[in-house]
Amino acid sequence: MFEDLWRFATPQFGGRDWLREILDDAFQDLGASDIRAVPRGTFPMVNLGATDDAVYVYVFAPGVDPKALDISIQDNILTLRGERRLPEKGTETEQWPVFHRRERVGGQFSRVLTLPEGVDGEATEALSRNGVIQIKLPKREEQRRRKIEVKAQ
Repeated sequence: MFEDLWRFATPQFGGRDWLREILDDAFQDLGASDIRAVPRGTFPMVNLGATDDAVYVYVFAPGVDPKALDISIQDNILTLRGERRLPEKGTETEQWPVFHRRERVGGQFSRVLTLPEGVDGEATEALSRNGVIQIKLPKREEQRRRKIEVKAQ
């Protein structure tokens, strides 16, 4: 009985779709149409994860010169700053068509990430490959998981 409750074709349930459409439109305008933590179009996109020994941050920054990227850490705050440059007029763009839609944007960017407790900022390493920057932040020795051996008596 309950599984068929929302399948009735009566007018009293027809407003449900109308209300859902209005709410979807309202949240889409806010950039919160899905479960992302940041609005659509935020650049660069990042993934943050941890293992027993380190915290890893993957920065997806195609078209950004890794040497021009400013990465800094203070306390447990990681800051990424840089600029993604687009070709300027008068260079190679003269051969490009007139764009009717352009989804890749350029300009300066800044991202600030809060890291888990216990990372060793002094031993941080960054590696760039194919537009993805991997930042490895080792955990301090006291924060690492230790195996405890059980002794038999």
